[in-house]
Amino acid sequence: MRQVNVAEAKAHLSALIDAALGGEEIIIARRNKPAVRLAIAEPPRVKKRNLAAMAGSVVYVAPDFDSPLPEFEEYMPTAEQVAKARRRYARKTSK
Repeated sequence: MRQVNVAEAKAHLSALIDAALGGEEIIIARRNKPAVRLAIAEPPRVKKRNLAAMAGSVVYVAPDFDSPLPEFEEYMPTAEQVAKARRRYARKTSK
């Protein structure tokens, strides 16, 4: 176990990290009192998802599933607005 003060840790951080990765225990002290321990970070455990478990769970999808809702018609662009936006985008990307 090696104990270093904050100033020394700032000056030699790369070397201390290498030492910690090599298995050495590093303690960083403030005013000669241990404050923190420099340790190897363990990678987070990621549980693999099993999407096959959901197979067959969707029984029915309505034919109008992705149709716009009437409540939002006032927010939807008209065909003219869409065409204008497409022309503007085409001009912008062709430059």
